[in-house]
Amino acid sequence: MRSEAGSLRTTAPLLLVGLMATSLFINYIDRGNLATGATQIRTDLHLSATAYGALAAGFYFAYAFCQLPAGALSDRLGGKLVLAIGATLWSVSTLLTGFVQGFAGLFVLRLMLGMGESVAFTTTSKIIASNVPRAQMGLANGLIGFGYLVGPAAGTLIGGMLMARWGWRPTFILFGALSLLWLLPWSRVRIQETTQAQDGAGPVVTMRQILSRRALWGASLGHFAGNWNWYFILGYLPMYLEMQRGFSKEQMAEVVASAYLVNALAALAAGWAFDKLIQRGWSPSLTLKAPLALAHLAGLGCMLAMPFMPIGTCIALLFVYEIFLGFSSPAYFMIPQIMAGPGAAARWVGVQNMMGNMPGIIGVFFAGVLIDAGGGSYGTAFLLAGLVNVLGLVGWLVILPRVAPVDWEAA
Repeated sequence: MRSEAGSLRTTAPLLLVGLMATSLFINYIDRGNLATGATQIRTDLHLSATAYGALAAGFYFAYAFCQLPAGALSDRLGGKLVLAIGATLWSVSTLLTGFVQGFAGLFVLRLMLGMGESVAFTTTSKIIASNVPRAQMGLANGLIGFGYLVGPAAGTLIGGMLMARWGWRPTFILFGALSLLWLLPWSRVRIQETTQAQDGAGPVVTMRQILSRRALWGASLGHFAGNWNWYFILGYLPMYLEMQRGFSKEQMAEVVASAYLVNALAALAAGWAFDKLIQRGWSPSLTLKAPLALAHLAGLGCMLAMPFMPIGTCIALLFVYEIFLGFSSPAYFMIPQIMAGPGAAARWVGVQNMMGNMPGIIGVFFAGVLIDAGGGSYGTAFLLAGLVNVLGLVGWLVILPRVAPVDWEAA
């Protein structure tokens, strides 16, 4: 049920979206700390690139395969409660990472982190679809996108500086403890959302209906391709700049954080622009599909060229990629929110985000294998990341039909 006050112009929804954006900000700081501290962690725990890839893959294995239960729980118990449970789990996992002594313990904590963080997009999509008018979904998703995209910027910059001074263990403990503080304001938020537990009825939209939609699978394929690039950059860019390009940790942190900040600002601007364009008569399909296609074209060109260019050109291409990715980011979840509606958005996003995060399992792991097999060279891993963008173009432009609300009664 959408609240009559469900407008970003009123105080409560603005606070609601702001707190959700903050949760995604924290979420991406906590998941990105492994990449920021990769060189220190690998040295201290004697990890190969393949072992590091396994740690990253372990997180995404738990993260991806918990998407379906996260979506079901969001519909059953409500997005507010499920997000609080997930935030508690990922914060504690981050804190405990500072005490880990070997690969096995770190792997278990990465699984716990993935389980906790898996609730983020199913819960926020349900809450937005239920409380925010469609005319302002672009801004809401832009704010959410700003949160999860600026998170890696802050995490890389602040985390990199802290790790350079104090080491990775105190940094994980500090970030985990600070993450728990978000639960205090969230516990005071009041939202309107209909849950299965409250009304005692079965879902109006069945899982079978959701899985039968061609649009779901087109969006899932596009999400898969986009995340292959994003998670490769998120997981390996800090190491690449330090180990291949000779950056100090401070230099790496400044460049990577700046790129992520540009990405986040582009997402915020895109969300605002999407609302304005649709209000002026642009179709949601053109408004949302065009930036997605441009992002994949940019990803294709930039990934293929970056490892073979001089450092100045390489960094410039990184920023081009981040800008186009940012412009496309609000569309990833705005599409299912529009098409699925409040009654099915959480479960739709659960499926889409599960498929979209498979690159975190196979892509990040095999990137480590390719780097080891290439004697430390990143060229093949960049090449593969670039070519995967072709799948994204197929998913968004060929398989995904017109972006419009699904008539579930007729489905």
